Amino acid sequence: MTAHVHPPGPVEAAVAGAGPAGAVAAFVLASTGHRVLLLDDARPSSPHAGHCAFKIGESLPPAARPLLRDLGLLDDFLADEHPKSTGTYAAWGSAALQGQSHLFDPYGHGWHLDRLRFDAFLRDAAVAAGAEVRRATVLKRLGSRLIVRERGSGAVTELHSRWTVDATGRRCVIGRRHGRRRQQDGLVAAYAVFREHRPADREHPEDCEARTLVEAAPHGWWYTTRVPAGRLVAHLTDPDLADPALRTPQGFWRGVTGTSHVRLRLEGYDSAATPLPRWAPAHGLRLTPAAGPGWVAAGDAALAFDPLSSQGILTALHAGARAGQTVAACLADAGRTAEALADYTAFLDGVAAAYHRNHAHAYDQERRWPLNPFWQRRRTGGTTLPGIA
Repeated sequence: MTAHVHPPGPVEAAVAGAGPAGAVAAFVLASTGHRVLLLDDARPSSPHAGHCAFKIGESLPPAARPLLRDLGLLDDFLADEHPKSTGTYAAWGSAALQGQSHLFDPYGHGWHLDRLRFDAFLRDAAVAAGAEVRRATVLKRLGSRLIVRERGSGAVTELHSRWTVDATGRRCVIGRRHGRRRQQDGLVAAYAVFREHRPADREHPEDCEARTLVEAAPHGWWYTTRVPAGRLVAHLTDPDLADPALRTPQGFWRGVTGTSHVRLRLEGYDSAATPLPRWAPAHGLRLTPAAGPGWVAAGDAALAFDPLSSQGILTALHAGARAGQTVAACLADAGRTAEALADYTAFLDGVAAAYHRNHAHAYDQERRWPLNPFWQRRRTGGTTLPGIA
């Protein structure tokens, strides 16, 4: 792909945040010939304190295939050879595991992503299309001016852009000043990645399973899957229900051993090598409105999902592409701005409505602990499990 060459001066669009949604928005805008600045505020990731380089959010479902093909990115993505995901197993609604295979999915298998590599792939694609990358963090937007802090020097500078895409994730730096954010619940994830530690995986075939395993529990749910960095194990619960011991390696290991199915995936692992668990927000979140004159929000800044859906990255890719197309339409014809923003809002409304229907249905399937607070809170109006339920 030939990159567009632009003269110096104000940019037509700035994209704040270089995750999947931001990188795809920048890619689409640059591919349509616009001068776009991609503001990347990610910190370089490296192993530390027993952690391997890893970013949670590793599931990409088969339905991503046609989108990547339409963007012209599928062949290069496949060349990166992310491990296949062949489906799911779930102990949800009963103690027995129920399987769902991608064998009959019209789009084939999904993927267990190396998120750091996947995110870099999308950023590189945006650059190849002509986007300019700047290592900076957006502090605020004042009309067409963006106040940013340069990474490295720490200097606070100002830049001008006709349009801004807020792809700053759950922080929603720009959108939160223009809209109302509605949080679905308080869901958090405690997670750890267990590194490879033995040469004879054939002795533990459960650990080689290419499906994600989900297991409901009295105070939340667990999941585990193989990722390029090792084996990911995560516990999802509400902050007030979380066992404080989960913050320690020993407590996290004890939590895993209390499960019926997840623990079997860790047979043969050394409990003494359990890494320090990390924590991340995992609740659903919606910004309303998610677009206005001169700005649009995409990805988690606009609409974040409970990870039970396994749709977070796919939705970020779709929203990033639609956000890029929306801004490109506004730049091409200012008279179509209201129509373009309304279309984008309708797109997000449709995604949110489907998510909430599925979310409520999925949590309604688990009725073994009706009096436990975690499940009580989700009995009325909460969550399906696309790909599991």
